[in-house]
Amino acid sequence: MRGIAMNRVGHGLLAAATALALTTGLAGCVSLGTKPPDELLKLTAEESAPAGSTATAQLSEAIVVLDPEADRGLDVLRVPVTVDASRVAYLKDALWVEKPTRQFRALLAETLRARTGQLVVEGGDFEVTGKTLIGGRLLQMGYDAQRSAVVVRFDAVRSERGTGPLQTRRFESVVNGVEAKAKPVGAALNRATNDVARQVADWIKG
Repeated sequence: MRGIAMNRVGHGLLAAATALALTTGLAGCVSLGTKPPDELLKLTAEESAPAGSTATAQLSEAIVVLDPEADRGLDVLRVPVTVDASRVAYLKDALWVEKPTRQFRALLAETLRARTGQLVVEGGDFEVTGKTLIGGRLLQMGYDAQRSAVVVRFDAVRSERGTGPLQTRRFESVVNGVEAKAKPVGAALNRATNDVARQVADWIKG
């Protein structure tokens, strides 16, 4: 009986040692993530409908803002840096609180509410009922290292349900002289995105 007990203890120690070795080996191969930055970047609309304001209309008359399309390299939580025509990196210590396409959609919708006074909704099931659909492709929202500039470029697509062909227009905003650090780049991106949103809103109004 004592020999059996000793064997069981030995097997237990061997199993524990094996598990420890496997765990130690995996630790060198699997990254558990890095420490997140102290601050996350967020886009905020510079123009917003005032508290208490209302827009009354049939849903069929609403402006519907859709999620813009974007390349995988852009639609991530990191801020892309264009190094040159063939290379892209990511800005150190700069992370979005939410994917930039979703933030762009929300900022554009809020700017449209403020500048048009119309009923504006975002995506979802409204796509099948709204009158004016605003979508497009977010081509650039990041830092250009060669120019030391932040660039936001958006190809907008507008369609009026049942009243004609699609309309497209490219909008762009550039903020020059920006240091390649998270805080100034974040501020410049917010400024440039608001500029693009205002351009789109004026296009829709016109």
